[in-house]
Amino acid sequence: MTDGYGELRDAALAVRDGRIAWLGPRAEAPRAARTLDAGGAWLTPGLIDCHTHIVHAGNRSNEFEARLNGASYEEIARAGGGIMSTVRATRAASEDALLAESLPRVRALLREGVTTLEIKSGYGLELESEARMLRVARRIGTLLPVRVRTSFLGAHAVPAELAGQADAYIDAVLAMLAPLQAQGLVDAVDAFCEKIGFSPAQTERVFAAAQALGLPVKLHAEQLSDQGGAQLVARYRGLSADHVEYLSEDGVRAMAEAGTVAVLLPGAYYFLRETQAPPLAALRAAGVPLALATDCNPGTSPLTSLLLTMNLACTLWRMTPQEALAGCTRVAARALGLADEIGTLEVGKRADLALWRIARPADLAYAIGFNPCWAVVFGGELQTFEETQTLQK
Repeated sequence: MTDGYGELRDAALAVRDGRIAWLGPRAEAPRAARTLDAGGAWLTPGLIDCHTHIVHAGNRSNEFEARLNGASYEEIARAGGGIMSTVRATRAASEDALLAESLPRVRALLREGVTTLEIKSGYGLELESEARMLRVARRIGTLLPVRVRTSFLGAHAVPAELAGQADAYIDAVLAMLAPLQAQGLVDAVDAFCEKIGFSPAQTERVFAAAQALGLPVKLHAEQLSDQGGAQLVARYRGLSADHVEYLSEDGVRAMAEAGTVAVLLPGAYYFLRETQAPPLAALRAAGVPLALATDCNPGTSPLTSLLLTMNLACTLWRMTPQEALAGCTRVAARALGLADEIGTLEVGKRADLALWRIARPADLAYAIGFNPCWAVVFGGELQTFEETQTLQK
């Protein structure tokens, strides 16, 4: 081992039935029906983007431009902007149109070695539109070589038709849960606990309903202020608390005790020009697992590069390249409840792998705007972005 990455040089890996069957020194590799010489490329687990809103219609570049020309958030909102503009566009889009808009964003991630993707709803805010978003997410996982995990984020914002009636809207969110689960569309349940979102009490109603249905929870927590969301999601043994810029010592402690992952989202921090960084020293000291994700969304993080996400985390918050790589593989898998399946190179796990033309692992977080991904292996099948081959014994 060198520098803590746990690398094995001059190594080989065998795949059988889509899973890792053996790995070790190349000189000791078992005979195989077919081999691939990677020519000195580095092999890592496939990258995992564990927090995205990548299925949506339209974009908000007009608002981005307006802010830079001096418009305030209130002025943009009064003109019909903000999240409700995305809700209107997403509600108006057909399922096929929504899929067509989303696929290019997903493909950009896959070209950078991503093999697992979390996709949230939350731009429909009523049953049929939320279901349409989640159906599109499922379709992406059938059309492209990527494993998709879905999160129902009905408690994202209060829709315009129920403005000022947050409790009534939470009633509607609870009514959506069982039908969406019955359609096989929900892997986890998320919420936005914030002054401009939902209160801890309203969020807990969503969590209690999810728990009653056997669904794991996660939370947009402490992004803009400390609402105690981290303690709440930890109390429900949640998979993750995401953003956490305003996380308190009590929140850190609760997450550590519950084993809840902190998913850090530097894209939103950068795009919004925030100044309150997540309490990395406290999280490290407490042993809270640190994941990274793009938070791809049209309003606060229009980011479709997990490699750039790694660089941002290192340059803005002084994460190490080793932490960044773990945050997009091993820890990201844990944030999705998939640690037993993916995220590390171990016998028995899925053969979801990425091959890189790099000199050392730190290169993945070092370069800006350069993609060294040569190929990925998804479930044992080689994807070179030009052709698909099967590597199975």
